[in-house]
Parts: sequence; C-alpha cells; structure tokens
Amino acid sequence: MGIQDLEFFDVNIPCLAACPVHTNAGLYVAAIADGDDEGAYLTARLPNPFASVCARVCAAPCEDACRRGTLDAPIAIRALKRFVTEQFGIEAGDASLVSQVASAPQFERDQSIGIIGGGPCGLSAAHDLRKLGYSVTIYEATDTLGGMMVMGIPEYRLPRDLIAKEIQSIIDMGVDVQTNVKLGTDVTFAEIKDRHDAVLVAIGATLGRGLNLEGHEADGVLRAIEFLINVNRGFSVDVGERVVVIGGGDVAMDAARTALRTDAYEAKASDPGSDRSTMTAALDAARTAARSGARHVTVVSLESKKEMPADEFELEEAIKENIDFIHRRGPARILAKDGKVVGLETIGVRSVFDDDGRFAPVFDKDDVSTIDVDTVILAIGQAVDVAAIGDDGPEITERKTIRVGDNDLATSVPMVWAGGDAAHGPRSLIDAIADGRKAASQIHEAFGGDAEQRPKGQMVKLQQFHRFDDLYDEIDRAVVPTIPTDRRIGLTEVEIGLTPDQARCEAQRCLRCFANILLEPEKCVLCALCVDVCPVKVISIVPGPEVEPERVGVSALLLDETACIRCALCIERCPTNALSMGVWSGVGVPDGVSMPIDLKMPIPVGGSA
Repeated sequence: MGIQDLEFFDVNIPCLAACPVHTNAGLYVAAIADGDDEGAYLTARLPNPFASVCARVCAAPCEDACRRGTLDAPIAIRALKRFVTEQFGIEAGDASLVSQVASAPQFERDQSIGIIGGGPCGLSAAHDLRKLGYSVTIYEATDTLGGMMVMGIPEYRLPRDLIAKEIQSIIDMGVDVQTNVKLGTDVTFAEIKDRHDAVLVAIGATLGRGLNLEGHEADGVLRAIEFLINVNRGFSVDVGERVVVIGGGDVAMDAARTALRTDAYEAKASDPGSDRSTMTAALDAARTAARSGARHVTVVSLESKKEMPADEFELEEAIKENIDFIHRRGPARILAKDGKVVGLETIGVRSVFDDDGRFAPVFDKDDVSTIDVDTVILAIGQAVDVAAIGDDGPEITERKTIRVGDNDLATSVPMVWAGGDAAHGPRSLIDAIADGRKAASQIHEAFGGDAEQRPKGQMVKLQQFHRFDDLYDEIDRAVVPTIPTDRRIGLTEVEIGLTPDQARCEAQRCLRCFANILLEPEKCVLCALCVDVCPVKVISIVPGPEVEPERVGVSALLLDETACIRCALCIERCPTNALSMGVWSGVGVPDGVSMPIDLKMPIPVGGSA
C-alpha cells in the first residue's frame, strides 16, 4: 500500500472531505460514543480556532455529506461538537485545553503582517500567523472584532460573551488590534502596505444589495445585512407591527426572526452595564404574553419551501415562532404613501430555475396581489465595499470582489492576499475560517516557511474493532433541544445542548467511515464467504477484465468503500484472515490524542503521507 493509496482515505471520509478546515468529525463523534470527550474536543478544536462558535452556527457541510444520511438522517455533528466544547472549550471556564492549541509562539520572526478586517477570516489568519511567530496587526473598521459573527448573526443564535471569549483567546496570543480604523477613510491601503511585510485583505461583504423597484427609496425599505448590523450594534430600528422580508436564505431567516425581537435589542442597548443573563431572563418573563418588535412577520420567497436555500433547522425554527411564509412569489413594486411604505405588491413565480438548474425565475404577470406592510427588508444578497480599497489596491473582478488566484489567495499586488467574502462573495462562516487559515499558510510559505502539510497520516491496522449494536440502524437522529417558543422573546439563546445520554446515543449512530476494510491479496482464496455475509451487498467477485482488460482468466474481489457500513462481518467470516480493518489516523488528529476506546491496540501497516 503506497502513499497514493493512503491519500484515498482522506476523500473516503465524507465528513472530513466536506469540511473546509478538514476537521475529522467522524473521529470526534466516535470518541464521544466511546466516552473520550476530551480527545473529541481536541480533535474538533485543532483545525478550527472558532470551534465553540461553529458548534452553534456552522453551516455544517459535514452533515450534508454524512454517509448516515443515505440510511435515514445524518449525524447531528454540530450538536455533538457543542457537547464537547461546553465541557472543554473557551465557554467552559477552564481554558487549559484551549491553551494547548492557542498558545503564544515559542520564538518571534522578523516579519510583520497587516490584516485588514477583524472578522472570522482575519482572526483565523491572525491565530495561525501568531502561532508561527509573526508580528500581527488587525485593522478593524468598527469598535468590535468579530465581523459578521457579531454584526450579522443574531444573539439568540450566538451569545456575544462566547464570541468575545473566543476572540480574546486569539488576542492573548499577542495580536495587536486597532479598532475604529476604516479602510479608505482613516487609513489607505497603501499606508497599511507600507507598514507591513505582507497584507491580508479580509473586509467581508458588509453592504446589502437593493432592488430597483418602484418605491424602493421609500422610508421603511431596509437591506437585511444593514438591518442586522444596526440591531446587533444596539441602534434603535423601528420596524412597525407588520414586516415583510424578501428572500429565502439564511440571512432572510435571521432578519425575520430578529424583527420579532427588536425591542429586546433596544432594551439591552439602553442598559449596557446590566448583567446579560439577569436582563434577558427579565425580558423573557416580561414578554411571555406579548412579542417584542414586530407583531407580524412574513417571508416572501421566489422559491418553494423545498427549494429555499435556508438551513432547514433555521427554517423550521422560524415557523415555530409563527413567522408566515409566502412561497413562489416575487416583489413587483413597493407601495408608499407620503414617502412611507404601506404595502408590497407581489407577482407569481412560475419557475425559479431553468432546465440546467441555473437561477432564472419566470414570473406570471397576471398573478398580482398586495400585502399591507410597515417595513420591507430586502435579504437578496451582500456586496463587498471595494471602493474602500482605492486605486492602489488589488485588482477587482466583474463581481466586485477582490481577484485572487485560481489555486491560492494571492492578489495582483505582490505580498498581498485576500480571503473570505471579500474574495469570493458571501459564503459561510466555516469557509471564511478556512480562507484565513489558507492565507496564513501561503503567507508563511512566501517567507520561506514550509508549505502547509496535513499532519502525517498512518494506516493503523486494528486488533479489535467496533461492533455496531444490532439496532444501530433503527436509532433516530437526536432532535436538537430548543427552548419553548413562548420564551423566545428576548435574547436568550434558542438552541440548547444535548445531555450526555443524548450525545452518547446520537454518536452511536456514526458509521465510522474513518475505518476501512483492508485486503491482503496473497491470502485471499476467492471463497466468496465475505460476499455471502455482507449485509449491504458491497462486496462482489467479478471477472478480471472488468477491473483491468488484460487480466483474462482470473477473478477480482471488489469492495465499495463508499457504501460499506464497517460491520466487520466479512473479517469474522474470512477463513484465511485476508481481511482486516484499519484506520487512516493522521488527518485532523492532534498529537497526543488517543484513538477512540474501541480502536486501541493498533498495529501500523503500510506507509505514511
């Protein structure tokens, strides 16, 4: 088994392959199932400086890719990550484990790095660059670090004290921070470039996109991202009693659910010195019978419910909060009286996508209706403030993003990189974190450091293996607990964590795709007993020419690793011990972290990568 063979296992672990920061989710889920919560936390935290934040609001592409989803429903990976971050993460009070992976560098380098933007991309880059010993300065346009984690994601989804602690752990590594320094106003791009040996531009996409509709300039028409920023910063936003949100994505869900809570945000802003937990509990109790903010919120989307791009969990939570949805309708014009919004005229949508799956809505001009409304919030996209970069900055694309390389994040200006939404347009939080880490690696390489290499991997042959419970495929996915809807009035976090029993049960559903069947061909006698015993029929014996045309007169044993459930029945049935099970152990596993309990007593085989 050569290095190329071993690298196959990276992509054969679907959750790991889908994660932009390459977290070995399957391994930490298995560790939870086996009771090793500390090892699970370190495995989750090693590649992600915002593990505790992501445990609450990550888009969870790992769950979309989870192989268990082909049987019934994917593992609740994000909720399981929260289970271990609440025990060992920055929110747990004891930061001893966090300090193992977020400590100050052992030596200082001569080079200075300037990072424009203190959001998830910039902060993640700062984290990695400080670990490597570089001097790092972050220039942030506002008075608070965190970017859209603070300005965009509502507090009922992501507590502000948690973000502050996660950010502070990065600052404590020795990062210099300059807030209220806006690019293009307080400092120019050229000035920052002159101060530093390298620059990362991570200014995000903080401008909302509008619609050129009749009435779009009326008082009461807001852009979602700007609405969220203003509310999250504590500014008073009067939305009236009837709000319509136009859009079908996650920002639309955040805007709609925030519109129900605007009074709670204003109450917090009016008493910034009050204790948050005491204040929110009082707000919840006082508003049990009456909503704070808008009385009636409606989301109007071009898409059907099935077609909406919003996260399914967020969509269902919005429905629980009595937010109405009108599907397959688009905005035609905004109705105003004396300069103030009074209604929205909508038009029917016949289709949203063309035959090739491209966004190409077709409208029915004869299907027109009107909604009475006080505020219209446009959640139809975000844009990058490229004007702030100036003429001496990097090249800008036709999409008004910063142009970067096809295979890296380098810009048209030497020693300047760009990442996150500024380079790619609006994407998820975990994508921004990944870009920050990639940029840090590429900057380090530009100064002569080693190119980022994944931790050395090793195929580990097991002397014992995990055996699924006989009813493993009948365990339903855990329902992520939330607070009752009648208490969702103030700023209290809606989602709550799994109990230990819930977490262990959910983790037991994992198919452990990080474990793989290994074959020693010289021992195989092609008896077909493994074919006979396989419960999911992924093993077969075929004529040799089906594998390689020149192999005439022989047979070949095939195993579909992408469908294997790792039950190990084939290993037990094999009379010649030609089959065994191994784990591709290196990727995403921090040094010193043991394998899950059921995977101990390893015997290394093959090579390393």
